[in-house]
Amino acid sequence: MAQGETVGTVMTRDPKVLESNAPLTDAARVMRDADIGDVIVIEGGSVCGIATDRDIVVRGIALGKDPSTTRLDEICSRDVTTVSSDTPVGEAVRLMRDRAIRRLPVVDGDRPVGVISLGDLAMEQDPSSALADISEAPPSD
Repeated sequence: MAQGETVGTVMTRDPKVLESNAPLTDAARVMRDADIGDVIVIEGGSVCGIATDRDIVVRGIALGKDPSTTRLDEICSRDVTTVSSDTPVGEAVRLMRDRAIRRLPVVDGDRPVGVISLGDLAMEQDPSSALADISEAPPSD
C-alpha cells in the first residue's frame, strides 16, 4: 500500500443498503444478486449496523428464526465501526485488527459510500496472495 493511501481508493463502492426492518430474505437476495457477503443496515437514514451472510445463518436460521419474518435489526451487528473515505488505509487496518472485524462500512457524512474488507486490502497489498485470489474469484453458484 502506498504511503498516504486512503480508504476511498481501495474500498468497494456502491454498498448495498437495507432498512433495519427488512426481512432476512431480502438481505440474502441482495447478497446473492450482488455477489457480496454483507449489507449495511440503516435506520432513519443513518447507519445502525451491518449484516453478513454469516449473521443470517448463525443469528437467524441456526436459531430457528423464520427468514421471511425476521428483521435485519434482530440479527445485525449494531456496534458498528465506520470510517470515512478519507481515512488512511493504515488506520482502517488498525481498527480491523484491534476490533477483530473483517469489514468496515465507509460513511461520508451520514451516507454510506462503500465498504472496505480484508479482501479489498489483500488485493491492494498483494494481488497474488491466496486471499486476493479468493476475493477476486467468480462465485461458485
